[in-house]
Amino acid sequence: MSARLTADFWVRAYLARLQAAHIPAYVVAKGDPTAGAVLVKLATLDGQGRLYQRSFDLMTGARAWVVLAEGAEGEVDEAVRRQRRTDPDLWVIEIESRAGRTLLDEEGLAD
Repeated sequence: MSARLTADFWVRAYLARLQAAHIPAYVVAKGDPTAGAVLVKLATLDGQGRLYQRSFDLMTGARAWVVLAEGAEGEVDEAVRRQRRTDPDLWVIEIESRAGRTLLDEEGLAD
Protein backbone atom coordinates (compact mmCIF):
# COMPACT_ATOMS: atom_id res chain seq x y z
CA MET A 1 0.00 0.00 0.00
CA SER A 2 1.49 3.36 -1.01
CA ALA A 3 1.20 6.46 1.12
CA ARG A 4 -0.76 9.34 -0.38
CA LEU A 5 0.88 12.74 -0.52
CA THR A 6 -0.91 15.63 1.13
CA ALA A 7 -2.29 18.23 -1.26
CA ASP A 8 -0.03 20.91 0.22
CA PHE A 9 3.10 18.77 -0.27
CA TRP A 10 2.12 17.88 -3.86
CA VAL A 11 1.46 21.54 -4.72
CA ARG A 12 4.82 22.65 -3.30
CA ALA A 13 6.66 19.90 -5.19
CA TYR A 14 4.83 20.72 -8.44
CA LEU A 15 5.61 24.45 -8.11
CA ALA A 16 9.29 23.58 -7.54
CA ARG A 17 9.32 21.49 -10.74
CA LEU A 18 7.73 24.31 -12.69
CA GLN A 19 10.18 26.84 -11.27
CA ALA A 20 13.12 24.59 -12.22
CA ALA A 21 11.75 24.50 -15.79
CA HIS A 22 11.37 28.32 -15.81
CA ILE A 23 7.57 28.10 -16.13
CA PRO A 24 5.78 30.84 -14.15
CA ALA A 25 3.12 29.42 -11.82
CA TYR A 26 1.06 30.74 -8.93
CA VAL A 27 -1.30 29.36 -6.31
CA VAL A 28 -4.46 31.39 -6.90
CA ALA A 29 -6.59 29.45 -4.41
CA LYS A 30 -5.40 27.47 -1.42
CA GLY A 31 -7.44 24.43 -0.57
CA ASP A 32 -7.45 21.90 2.21
CA PRO A 33 -3.78 21.21 3.01
CA THR A 34 -4.34 17.50 3.55
CA ALA A 35 -6.96 16.26 1.12
CA GLY A 36 -7.92 19.15 -1.16
CA ALA A 37 -8.26 18.39 -4.85
CA VAL A 38 -6.08 20.34 -7.30
CA LEU A 39 -6.99 22.14 -10.51
CA VAL A 40 -4.28 23.40 -12.85
CA LYS A 41 -5.13 26.31 -15.13
CA LEU A 42 -2.89 26.93 -18.12
CA ALA A 43 -2.91 30.45 -19.56
CA THR A 44 -1.21 30.50 -22.97
CA LEU A 45 -1.05 34.32 -22.89
CA ASP A 46 -3.04 34.67 -26.12
CA GLY A 47 -6.48 34.92 -24.52
CA GLN A 48 -6.87 31.14 -24.38
CA GLY A 49 -6.68 28.72 -21.49
CA ARG A 50 -7.09 25.15 -20.40
CA LEU A 51 -8.14 23.69 -17.06
CA TYR A 52 -6.91 20.30 -15.86
CA GLN A 53 -8.09 18.07 -13.05
CA ARG A 54 -6.85 14.72 -11.81
CA SER A 55 -9.11 11.85 -12.70
CA PHE A 56 -9.20 8.33 -11.32
CA ASP A 57 -9.90 5.42 -13.66
CA LEU A 58 -11.98 2.91 -11.67
CA MET A 59 -11.22 0.09 -14.12
CA THR A 60 -7.41 0.35 -13.98
CA GLY A 61 -6.83 2.27 -10.75
CA ALA A 62 -4.66 4.73 -12.67
CA ARG A 63 -4.70 8.47 -12.15
CA ALA A 64 -4.39 10.88 -15.05
CA TRP A 65 -4.76 14.58 -15.74
CA VAL A 66 -7.75 15.35 -17.96
CA VAL A 67 -8.95 18.61 -19.54
CA LEU A 68 -11.95 19.94 -17.63
CA ALA A 69 -12.40 23.09 -19.73
CA GLU A 70 -10.63 24.87 -22.57
CA GLY A 71 -11.17 27.88 -24.77
CA ALA A 72 -11.31 31.59 -24.07
CA GLU A 73 -9.52 32.37 -20.81
CA GLY A 74 -12.63 34.04 -19.37
CA GLU A 75 -14.62 30.85 -19.91
CA VAL A 76 -11.89 28.79 -18.26
CA ASP A 77 -11.89 31.21 -15.31
CA GLU A 78 -15.65 30.77 -15.01
CA ALA A 79 -15.18 26.98 -14.91
CA VAL A 80 -12.72 27.50 -12.03
CA ARG A 81 -15.27 29.66 -10.18
CA ARG A 82 -17.98 27.01 -10.63
CA GLN A 83 -15.69 24.30 -9.29
CA ARG A 84 -14.67 26.45 -6.29
CA ARG A 85 -18.33 27.13 -5.44
CA THR A 86 -19.01 23.39 -5.18
CA ASP A 87 -15.67 22.55 -3.51
CA PRO A 88 -14.18 25.30 -1.32
CA ASP A 89 -11.30 22.95 -0.35
CA LEU A 90 -10.03 23.02 -3.94
CA TRP A 91 -6.52 24.19 -4.80
CA VAL A 92 -6.04 26.18 -8.02
CA ILE A 93 -2.63 26.62 -9.63
CA GLU A 94 -2.24 28.96 -12.60
CA ILE A 95 0.57 28.46 -15.10
CA GLU A 96 1.63 30.96 -17.75
CA SER A 97 3.17 29.28 -20.78
CA ARG A 98 2.90 30.37 -24.40
CA ALA A 99 4.13 26.90 -25.39
CA GLY A 100 1.43 25.22 -23.31
CA ARG A 101 3.87 23.46 -20.97
CA THR A 102 2.39 22.15 -17.73
CA LEU A 103 4.73 19.22 -16.95
CA LEU A 104 1.61 17.25 -15.95
CA ASP A 105 2.63 14.44 -18.29
CA GLU A 106 5.86 13.88 -16.35
CA GLU A 107 6.26 10.77 -14.25
CA GLY A 108 5.08 11.13 -10.67
CA LEU A 109 2.62 13.98 -11.18
CA ALA A 110 -0.45 11.78 -11.54
CA ASP A 111 0.08 10.39 -8.03
